[in-house]
Amino acid sequence: MTADHYFTADPDAPLRRGEIEFTVAGRDYRLAVASGVFSAGRLDPGTAVLLRKAGLPDGRAEGAFLDLGCGYGPIACVLASEAPQVTVYAVDVNSRARDLAAENAERLGLGERVLVRAPDEVPADVTFAEIWSNPPTHIGKAELHALLERWLPRLAPGGTAWLVINRNLGGDSLHTWLVGLGWTVERMASQKGFRVLRVSGKSAD
Repeated sequence: MTADHYFTADPDAPLRRGEIEFTVAGRDYRLAVASGVFSAGRLDPGTAVLLRKAGLPDGRAEGAFLDLGCGYGPIACVLASEAPQVTVYAVDVNSRARDLAAENAERLGLGERVLVRAPDEVPADVTFAEIWSNPPTHIGKAELHALLERWLPRLAPGGTAWLVINRNLGGDSLHTWLVGLGWTVERMASQKGFRVLRVSGKSAD
């Protein structure tokens, strides 16, 4: 599968639908997937590691969360299920992915709290208590850096970002780069070749 299939706004791949099933924190999920969307054949291993090793929210969590590069919505659906007071912005450039994410949220009864948007449709004044992302490393280092530089500053004061990065695709160098920008970064887990990073706000100068 080439990057054009899931990093462009309108995939050219013929539409072939399917379903996948997975379990997170004791909840079972069945989500619609389709060709032309990232990891349509299974829950992506990096996403699985992130959902297993990062600090999932609970019923006390409030505010707006961001699922950056949401694909068909597995992270957004888990976050909204675990934290019933939270609104999750599910953001992706891929229109087919957005359609699936909205469909999956509706199927799970989460449609009112999972707001599926293109990047430019997120209101500029919204800040996020948490950002979750299995970012698209295959778009290249410059583009990945630009993506994170756009969204990480929208963390609310005291907010946290959870990122999962393949070690062989620059997980450690990304950690170093984020620290160089002034972010506080902790490697919270390393499993199956993936790094789970916890990124918290810059210290005030």
